[in-house]
Amino acid sequence: MVKEILFATSNQGKARELKEAFKKAGVDVEIKTNADLDNPPHPIESGHTFETNAKIKAHELADFSKMPTIADDSGLMVDALNGEPGVRSARYAGEAHNDAKNNAKLLAELGGVPEDKRTAKFWTTIVVSMPGKFDKDLVVSGTCSGRILALPQGEDGFGYDPLFYVPEKGKTFAQMTTDEKNEISHRGRAVEKLLQELPAWLAQFE
Repeated sequence: MVKEILFATSNQGKARELKEAFKKAGVDVEIKTNADLDNPPHPIESGHTFETNAKIKAHELADFSKMPTIADDSGLMVDALNGEPGVRSARYAGEAHNDAKNNAKLLAELGGVPEDKRTAKFWTTIVVSMPGKFDKDLVVSGTCSGRILALPQGEDGFGYDPLFYVPEKGKTFAQMTTDEKNEISHRGRAVEKLLQELPAWLAQFE
C-alpha cells in the first residue's frame, strides 16, 4: 500500500486543507509537498483548462519525485467578467503570485457592477498521477457558487477567499474554519470525490 503521496504545491494553506481532509477520512497516507523535495521543478502552467494545468504539474512532479502525485488547478470564474480570471486566477495581476494585487485588480474590474451581478464560482480540478503511468490518471472536479463582495471580509484562507461570499453560509471563505470551508468549497468537494475514488485507483498499482 502506498505510504506517501506528493501534493505538487508550495501553498501550505492548500496542503493543510488536504492533510486535514485525509486525516478526517481516515486515509493513512503521509502527504509531502514541494517543500519536502530538493530543488523541485516549477512547471509552466501553459494549459487553457484547469485539467490541462493540473496534469502538467502532476506529470512533471511525479516524474521528478518518483511518487504518486496529486496536483490541482483552481480558479475563480466571475460571470460579469466572462469567466475571468479563470485559469489565470493566481497570476491575474501579473506573473508573481500576489494575493493582494490579484484581489485589488478583481475589485477594480468589478467597479460599478451591482451586487446581484457579481455572481461567481470557484472551480477545482484534481489530478492524481502515478510515475510512468500517465494514461491512468485519476481526475475529479468540484465547484462552489457565490458572489464577489466590494470589500474583503475575514482573516483566514488565501487567494480570493476574503472576497468570495457564500450565501448559504452567510460568510466569506476567509471567515470560515478549515472544516467549514472543506465542507462546501470547490476544493473540499473535489477532495471528497478524490477520497472516494483514491483507494481503488491506488489498488490497481499494487
